Amino acid sequence: MTSTVPPAGRPAAGLPPITMVGPDFPFPYDDYLGHAAGLGQIPATAHGTEVAVIGGGLSGIVTAYELMKMGLKPVVYEADQIGGRLRTVGFDGCDPGLRAEMGAMRFPPSSTSLQHYIDLVGLQTRPFPNPLSPATPSTVVDLKGESHYARTLDNLPQVYRDVADAWQRCLDEGAEFGDMNEALRTRDIPRIREIWARLVERLDDQTFYGFLAGSEAFRSFKHREIFGQVGFGTGGWDTDFPNSILEILRVVYTEADDHHRGIVGGSQQLPLRLWERAPGKLVHWAQGTSLASLHEGGAPRGAVTRLHRTAGGGITVTDASGAIRTYPAAVFTGQSWLLLSKIACDETLFPMDHWTAMERTHYMESSKLFVPVDRPFWLDKDPVTGRDRMSMTLTDRMTRGTYLLDDGPGRPAVICLSYTWCDDSLKWLPLSPAERMEVMLASLGEIYPDVDIRRHIIGSPVTVSWENEPWFMGAFKANLPGHYRYQRRLFTHFMQDRLPADRRGIFLAGDDISWTAGWAEGAVQTALNAVWGVMHHFGGTTDPTNPGPGDRFDELAPVELPED
Repeated sequence: MTSTVPPAGRPAAGLPPITMVGPDFPFPYDDYLGHAAGLGQIPATAHGTEVAVIGGGLSGIVTAYELMKMGLKPVVYEADQIGGRLRTVGFDGCDPGLRAEMGAMRFPPSSTSLQHYIDLVGLQTRPFPNPLSPATPSTVVDLKGESHYARTLDNLPQVYRDVADAWQRCLDEGAEFGDMNEALRTRDIPRIREIWARLVERLDDQTFYGFLAGSEAFRSFKHREIFGQVGFGTGGWDTDFPNSILEILRVVYTEADDHHRGIVGGSQQLPLRLWERAPGKLVHWAQGTSLASLHEGGAPRGAVTRLHRTAGGGITVTDASGAIRTYPAAVFTGQSWLLLSKIACDETLFPMDHWTAMERTHYMESSKLFVPVDRPFWLDKDPVTGRDRMSMTLTDRMTRGTYLLDDGPGRPAVICLSYTWCDDSLKWLPLSPAERMEVMLASLGEIYPDVDIRRHIIGSPVTVSWENEPWFMGAFKANLPGHYRYQRRLFTHFMQDRLPADRRGIFLAGDDISWTAGWAEGAVQTALNAVWGVMHHFGGTTDPTNPGPGDRFDELAPVELPED
């Protein structure tokens, strides 16, 4: 168990592994992807037709890759670089094998659709050193100036085990955790829908903090405070306290925050390899065709500056070079706020209630800072205590979470000095990378007064604040209370037979359109929804033995709450 505070209701022996199909739309994306019949086909008369794919992150590249396999010609637009928030960077002047994950860096085994593509391009994964995970030599929890060294939860003071027990009871008593976890494992759709319908109706207006505070298990403020600062899985979750409890339940039901693995060599390799990959089985195109080969110079087109509708239902795209091209269909995979500010858009692109949902989307801020070091010195033993010189660290100080990432004894290594969200991230925003590093080293110096981290640093720090990235404006979506209806509108947008005829042809995808924002699995799942939507738009169909998400929509559709 990798959690600092483990989820409640461990499954009974013999149950299958969990997947991130989630309670809102329990479609088996992994089975759909793995079926020999493929994702579907389009009429031969549409082969070679260009389709705009706006955004070269994971969702956009998966969308483009699967549309290409069907015989369409995706034209990818990307403002920055392929990868989106799968962004892996190096350190100037250092060993090229030293890499820092500025965005997504850890992925749960329950991300089975994501794993399909990881396997497809031949990437390897390894356990990620989360707090108290088996991959982490040791963890230090430092709260209110008091530090505790631990290898397992049992090494921490009793109050931490009390908080773990409170979280278990809170989930079981307030969210039917055990029943839902079992239903998701066995893919018992009627049971999933029955439980989730009750919870959505009861909890849509509830914050995460309100859910905790309303539980008898968490009547102690001290327990709520410790839980917020230490949390479960990846660390403290107090920055999520204002968000909808439904967002948190989706994470714990599907074990999205457990058993994490990192991609060896960096996560950005995944979209980059898909970009270059020539599928073994594809329609219309010659063998050896790849997304790169379909684009002039092997690179995507530039940033989109305008989107509007033209006669005949076309979607017209203007890019930063001034080029204007019209397509019979388009898929938008960037963060939705870009459609409100960075890209000039006709209101006629989407129904007004979808514009409202985009405008109401709530994004989380997030920042990281990494430094390269000469070796994993933290594994040295203190001659007095016998403990590791430094540990994966959770604290209420400015750094919040510090991760130690090595590639073996004696080899250069990387420290993520700080990983923060929301208000904690905004505190770093005005500071330069060097200034951030100084504050971080000062904070860690209070926890490890006998460790000279600075003398091991061999290169300049690299940092990111996603709220300050012009093509992102935030790290990921996190619904506030009352936002369920907005999320439902965005997620179901791929079902365009339900839209007026003059509002069809452009499809939304990306992890913020999914129910599991902040997880690469959501980017993949919504890409597959969009692929189905484009296929259907061109008159295509799936194989009867492998129905797609749109074919099963009426059976699986997310709970619909009244709006009156």
